Amino acid sequence: MTTSDTQALEQEARIAEILKGAVDPHVHSGPSIAPRAVDHLELARMLSEAGFAAVVTKDHDYSGVMCATMIQHHFPELETQVFSGIVLNNVVGGLNPYAVEHTAAMDGKIVWLPTLAAENHLKWEVTSGWSHPASTQKIRPASGVALFDDEGRMLPELLDVLDVCAATGLALASGHIHVSETKKIFAEAKRRGVERLIFTHPEDIVGASLEDTLELADMGAQVEHSLAFFLEGSKFRTRTTEELKVFIDLVGPERTILCSDLGQVGTLTPLEGFQNAVATCLALGYSDAQIHAMVATNAADVIGLNG
Repeated sequence: MTTSDTQALEQEARIAEILKGAVDPHVHSGPSIAPRAVDHLELARMLSEAGFAAVVTKDHDYSGVMCATMIQHHFPELETQVFSGIVLNNVVGGLNPYAVEHTAAMDGKIVWLPTLAAENHLKWEVTSGWSHPASTQKIRPASGVALFDDEGRMLPELLDVLDVCAATGLALASGHIHVSETKKIFAEAKRRGVERLIFTHPEDIVGASLEDTLELADMGAQVEHSLAFFLEGSKFRTRTTEELKVFIDLVGPERTILCSDLGQVGTLTPLEGFQNAVATCLALGYSDAQIHAMVATNAADVIGLNG
């Protein structure tokens, strides 16, 4: 065995050790109306072999809590706990506090503000040329879910959702709404007692600057970066490795979550995304402990796994 072979094996073992207890809080496994490379059970098996502690499945069109409950019940030998959440898009009725309460009652972990039905996302689609691979082929196009009235006040349904998060401990994630909306909603959420906040991928779609990102972190939000946007080999890559370092250093590893945002066909698997991310972060000079915080501890805290 050559020296390079030995070094490669040592690096592989180091990455595997850092990923023990990892949590992916944002992954697009199936079944879904959009094409997915793995389903929830296949993902749980894949991540269990790698020693992940938990995963939170995310679908733009349904709450996956029933699937998660069935997997945990029928496959107790899996090391990875499977959870889900709900995205407040058209298919669940938009700002639907009843659906949010139901998600919490079934041990859901995250409620995402609108994504494909965010008014900001629909504007971004026009300028980016992106469209959801299922929206125009199988179902009617998304329509914008309003968050504010004509005077700029938050709608009662939105306030109700915030109160449900406060009462149940659900984490509130910003989804694809504009960063200016996120600031207002997170400030109100904090006033109403919401303790777990996630700022979703400031690097794309949501119109965030570095200053915006730091402001939200200073409000108490964990800043969640989608590895799909940063990694070589990802078909969704729009950012560089150097930009990832800028984002991490901006708020520090202690306020950064790295999620895969993967599971789609024709790109890296969620596990490959995490393995590549750890290697990238090591190359950027972060310590094993700092990387473990970003791929495990911070996400576990924000979804309530650690109490």
